[in-house]
Amino acid sequence: MVPQGKIIKLIFLFLAVFLNYSTAGADDKWEETHSRHFFIYYKDAPADFVQNVEEAAENYYDEITRNLGFSRYEPWSYEERAKIYIYQDQQDYINSSQQYGWSHGAANARQKTIRTFPSAHGFFDSTLPHELGHIIFREMIGFYAEVPLWLDEGVAMFQEKAKRWGANTAVKQAMEQGSFLSLKQLSEIVLKQDTDPKMIDLFYAESASVVYFLITEFGQYRFQGFCQELKDGRPFEEALNRSYSRFDSVDDFNKVWVDYVKKTGTVRNN
Repeated sequence: MVPQGKIIKLIFLFLAVFLNYSTAGADDKWEETHSRHFFIYYKDAPADFVQNVEEAAENYYDEITRNLGFSRYEPWSYEERAKIYIYQDQQDYINSSQQYGWSHGAANARQKTIRTFPSAHGFFDSTLPHELGHIIFREMIGFYAEVPLWLDEGVAMFQEKAKRWGANTAVKQAMEQGSFLSLKQLSEIVLKQDTDPKMIDLFYAESASVVYFLITEFGQYRFQGFCQELKDGRPFEEALNRSYSRFDSVDDFNKVWVDYVKKTGTVRNN
């Protein structure tokens, strides 16, 4: 008769071997390269594509830190480098990273990871800078700062040039059509798998417009101060008021932003 203690040891040994085997099997699917600030993991991607990802990521790293005025901090080096996982296709990405069907990329700022796939819509112009923007912004305000989703997404959208410059037009069109969301309404939006695609597009357009307004109308320095207030633990509305004294409340902020959009947006003719 085998002693109970030995049986338990054998079970744990079996589990350890099984988990080791499973993990190795998963890791074997990834190929790896790295640059100054990034580890890049990919599956069956052409060498020139991977090289382009590496170069674009480094360029965006520099550009985004400049856009946000966040260039004076320790660079990501050695084990602090961010990790970019490039899945084979959208289905592999959705299944493996458990993302919504409409998603083209996902960032985890705390883990400093980006997950996407080669055919993601606007991979180099939109997906890559967007997800990288999430990570850098969270480093600016800290991982414990509580901010509305539109601010987090707006900062990421600000890194996409086309979305940044076209946002006001889309928002003004929503105003004309009666589908516009106030900042309070925008703050209540929760994006889910079954969220109406039109609502998703409007949410992102308005988010980009608000951040574009804050940075271009009041300057990068004031936005940096706003981020510092958030990092210091100030509640969102208090941080907004301390950094932008013109706004006594979110309602005041909303009114000034709406007036700005009405003056700057150009409605498209459908």
